[in-house]
Amino acid sequence: MKSLTVRNVPDDVYEALSSLAKRNRRSLQQQVLVLLERVRALDRPSPLGAAAHWRARLQGRPLGDTVAEVREERRG
Repeated sequence: MKSLTVRNVPDDVYEALSSLAKRNRRSLQQQVLVLLERVRALDRPSPLGAAAHWRARLQGRPLGDTVAEVREERRG
């Protein structure tokens, strides 16, 4: 596992992190890791972005109506 050192942290940011860590009963190190993991999750493509990507990729292809096909299959 890698290590990370952050220098020149402004006092108000340090105090906010310390306060947050204390409220969550975590060490400062644990709290910073939790926040970094949340940022990583935000970096993922949004579901709407993924849907737009697939719509663009499938545009122009003849796609059937799945609901109609299932109904037809149930009748037959």
